Amino acid sequence: MLSENIKTIRKAKGLTQQELALKLNVVRQTISKWEQGLSVPDSELLLALSEALETPVSTLLGEASTEPEANDLKAISQKLEVLNLQLSRKQQSRRKIAHWLFISLAIVIVLITAVLFFLDSPYLGWNFNDPETAVLGTAFHIFEWAFVRVAPIVLIGAIVGIIMTRRKC
Repeated sequence: MLSENIKTIRKAKGLTQQELALKLNVVRQTISKWEQGLSVPDSELLLALSEALETPVSTLLGEASTEPEANDLKAISQKLEVLNLQLSRKQQSRRKIAHWLFISLAIVIVLITAVLFFLDSPYLGWNFNDPETAVLGTAFHIFEWAFVRVAPIVLIGAIVGIIMTRRKC
């Protein structure tokens, strides 16, 4: 909700991400991340954002009331804490999915390598006088040739991905 509100209000005020970033003394990518929901501003930046957009913080956070609260900073901090928790859970979920995708990729590469090793290029003994057999044999050869060259790089990438996405204790 915060991300959508920032983007909507910024556009309604006729500001680009770069112009808003200059007002807040941050880089444009920071504004972009806020608007995509990849991160949230801290309480100081949220107050500065509120001033730059000439909009109450409560409106940015999605509340309908525009009356200022007595403990405005405390309420903002609590809401940002909830947003940070939601963002953290989202990132953990993405990391877990990526981790299992890397593991799956590594397993598939190892299995295909084992199958190719045990089959020992059976197409080499085929009779290539038949056009269909020749096409199929050529296709197998191209797959094997490309796989042998690309698989080690992809396997190393998958292992690096597994290491980088593992859960840190």
